[in-house]
Amino acid sequence: MNTSAKITANNLGRRTLKDNFYKGLVVALSIVTISPIVLIIYHLVVKGINQISFDFIIKTPPDTFEAMTALTSGEIIPGGIANGITGTLLMVILASVIAIPVGVITGIYLYENPGKFLANLTRNVSDVLQGVPSIVLGLIAYMWIVKPVTHGFSALAGSVSLSIMMLPMIVRSTEETLKMIPQTIKEAALALGVPYYKVIFRVLIPTSFSGLLTGILLGISRVLGETAPLMLTALGSTIINLNISKPTSAIPLLIWEFYNDPNMVDLIWSSSLFLMVMVLTLNIVSKQIAAPTK
Repeated sequence: MNTSAKITANNLGRRTLKDNFYKGLVVALSIVTISPIVLIIYHLVVKGINQISFDFIIKTPPDTFEAMTALTSGEIIPGGIANGITGTLLMVILASVIAIPVGVITGIYLYENPGKFLANLTRNVSDVLQGVPSIVLGLIAYMWIVKPVTHGFSALAGSVSLSIMMLPMIVRSTEETLKMIPQTIKEAALALGVPYYKVIFRVLIPTSFSGLLTGILLGISRVLGETAPLMLTALGSTIINLNISKPTSAIPLLIWEFYNDPNMVDLIWSSSLFLMVMVLTLNIVSKQIAAPTK
């Protein structure tokens, strides 16, 4: 009896030791995983917070001479990124107008026709499209919009490239969200004689609204920081432009422009901080929407 108790105690001790070891390993690897983003946020806040002000939001960027004069005097660089903020919002709104209806309708089609050839082909193409480099989508928008439609760089071309990037996430999130709806809800609506299109627009979409909105917000947060496709489509502008047929700026484009000017280094950090806050806010909102209610 004593021998059996000793064996049990030894086994328990070894299991406890293994449990503590793997628990510590998981904690250590988790810290290693999150440390880069913590360091990135820390450096952005430390180096960029001084430039953040009301003028930073409502004014356009200064020229090189103004920035150099401010640096020489030890002052904060004047101006801001108003043209980038308005350009980003303009192109993201246009991209959403294009991508959201197409993505949601396509997702509904995939949900309603899971085994059909066209549905499977569409699903595979959507998966492939999600992995296409963003600069390739910029080239496509350049050939589709810049050359034949606007005959020059424009906000419309930038919006088209961003909408193509948003589509796969909206399509798949719509399909997966609809799959989580109990089939009995749809059957009950059909049994009451509700027309098929009303079942979709009055039952399925409202029921899955939180999941659809989450996918849309995640798609928007993905394209907010894209630079490569906009360099080939929107190009950039030194002024605030709301004409979709003309070149316009965006926050990522401004960051690239500041990077190429040694006198604008401080604006790189503040612009990056502002962009990161926008993306982080969208991600937090989407997580809160997707979180189950208690």
